[in-house]
Amino acid sequence: MAWNEPGGNRNNDRDPWSSGNRGGNDQGPPDLDEALKKGLDKLNRLFGNKGGSGGSGGSGSSGGSGGGGFGLILAVIGLLVFGFLAWQSVYIVDERENGVVLRFGEYHTTTLPGLNFKIPLLDDVRMVTVTDVRSFKSTGHMLTSDENIVSVNLGVQYRVQDPKDFVLNVREPNTTLRYATDSALRHEVGSAQLSGVLTDKRAELGQNVEERLQRFLDSYVVGMQILRVNVESTQPPEAVQEAFQDVQRAREERQRIIDQAQRYRNRVVPEARGQAQRIREDANAYQAKVVEAAQGDTARFLDVLGVYEEAPEITSRRLYIETMQQVLTGTSKVVVDIEEGNNLMMLPLDQMMKGGARAMADDASSGDGSGKQGIGSTEDRIDRISDDVIKRMREQNSNSGRERR
Repeated sequence: MAWNEPGGNRNNDRDPWSSGNRGGNDQGPPDLDEALKKGLDKLNRLFGNKGGSGGSGGSGSSGGSGGGGFGLILAVIGLLVFGFLAWQSVYIVDERENGVVLRFGEYHTTTLPGLNFKIPLLDDVRMVTVTDVRSFKSTGHMLTSDENIVSVNLGVQYRVQDPKDFVLNVREPNTTLRYATDSALRHEVGSAQLSGVLTDKRAELGQNVEERLQRFLDSYVVGMQILRVNVESTQPPEAVQEAFQDVQRAREERQRIIDQAQRYRNRVVPEARGQAQRIREDANAYQAKVVEAAQGDTARFLDVLGVYEEAPEITSRRLYIETMQQVLTGTSKVVVDIEEGNNLMMLPLDQMMKGGARAMADDASSGDGSGKQGIGSTEDRIDRISDDVIKRMREQNSNSGRERR
């Protein structure tokens, strides 16, 4: 038997650390069994167990010790469970995230960033990042509407718009997004021609894919929003890539010529429009001038008509004289009306003056250079011209007289 077992050797009823009786004044270590018992009693009293100290003798002492050990175990377990439940009932949501709370596997609520509480073992919280912009790339070969194969590299940027739909409605949202992107891209490329996909329709292709992809995701209710779809590159298959490059260069040359012609048009057309405007303005000015002149002539004619009606003979004579004055103003000839003659005599003064000038030049060249002879010669020549005029007038008068006889 053990040294402290009931019914054992009473002579040996002492602990291994003591050298005498328990009632003696030993100086050994304290009784561990007694200390443990006291501690258990305190715990029992703490949890409301008052029967831990009942009974007497060795059997009572043994029963109390066993009950106290079980209570300690329960207390430790209770503390651990309480700490675990307290730890599981508190969670923190990051500022970039939202928490989707599922209670018994069913949607309960969506929590915002900060410190939040849940029911342990009943609530399941799914953290979803809602502020980050996510992206992925897609590459594929597809057939265009004109039965040509083209390779398209696509980049998609998106974010989570509704955490509840993102967590609950689709098992794998990212996979669903990839499949929807491929479907939208193939639909749009299949409706376009190869030349447009390779050149100027690339931006329009990306916009159309973005709109169609968003419609797909809205119909699936996956809680994702498409921010941008970028068509990074489009190229034909490698086997025919060189031929397509030649076609592309030809298109660029065509576009260059079109741009050059457009620049020429932008330069020539404004000039032509300016000239046309100037011609129109000149025509309008000429029209206004002619109309005003006609109106002035009409007004003057009406004025003359009024005067003519009052004095016809005098007005006719005056009009005749004014007309002859206008006609003969620019001529170098003189018309002389001789009295008692039926004919008018016209003197060619220009030719006579030219002849006189030549004669004076001849006299000046034949003179002695004193100047007097030149002056006298000029006067003589004027006299000669006058005599010549009178002579011709007389001859003409005599001829006219003979004709009358």
